[in-house]
Amino acid sequence: MDKDKMIDVMYDLSILDAIKYQNPTSLETYKINPSQYIFKKYKVDSAQFAQSNIYYASNYRDYKEMYDELIKRIESKKIVLDSLVMREDKKKAKLQADSLKRIKVTPIKEDSLLLRKSKLIKKRKDTLAIQ
Repeated sequence: MDKDKMIDVMYDLSILDAIKYQNPTSLETYKINPSQYIFKKYKVDSAQFAQSNIYYASNYRDYKEMYDELIKRIESKKIVLDSLVMREDKKKAKLQADSLKRIKVTPIKEDSLLLRKSKLIKKRKDTLAIQ
C-alpha cells in the first residue's frame, strides 16, 4: 500500500476503534466489524495491511511522520466536531429556556376550607371561660 492510502486506513481504523470504545452498541447494532469494513472500503486484506504496517514501521522516521499526519487529521476533525457539539448544546439550551418561558405559573390559592375553619374557631367562645 502506498503511504497516503496507509494513512487513510490507519485514520479510519482509529475512528472506528474510538467509536467502538466510546459507544460499543453502535457498531454491534449495525453489525459492523471495523477491520473488515475498512479493508473492504480500501480493497485490501489483513495480510496486505500487516505487511504494509511492518514495512512502514521498519523505518521509524517515516512511521512517525505518518502518525503525525494521522494526529493532525484527527485534531482538525476534533475542532470541527467540538464546534458542532457546542452549537447543538446552545440549541438545546435555547429550546429548554423557551419551553420554560411558555409554562405559565398558576399562583397557589389559599385553601378556602382552612380559611373557614380558622374563622369559625375565632368566632367560638371558650365555653370553660364563660362559666
